[in-house]
Amino acid sequence: MEIINIEQGRPRVDQAMVKLQNGIYKARATGKPFAKIIHGYGSSGTGGAIKEALPRALRDYQIRRVIVSYCPGEDFGPFSQAAREMSARHPEISRDSDWGMHNDGITVIMFK
Repeated sequence: MEIINIEQGRPRVDQAMVKLQNGIYKARATGKPFAKIIHGYGSSGTGGAIKEALPRALRDYQIRRVIVSYCPGEDFGPFSQAAREMSARHPEISRDSDWGMHNDGITVIMFK
């Protein structure tokens, strides 16, 4: 699975969204069906600004058909409909080290 690290260097939200865009297009070009976005959870303990901005950006990528779906790390496992749909299309996703770990600092996206 490709890794898109948008938290490295502690960027502002606008900088992280540029990293996200570049990372998505680069990961998509590999032909792999998934990528894992590392965005962190924020130092406040209640979720950071990047984590809050990410779902809005990912919905836009879905609307534009750049990605098929996404699943926040806290839901990435067998009890989430989005994760189960990913696993139904690509069973190997359930072998990822973050599957079922409730990792609030990642989000998994599916390209095809």
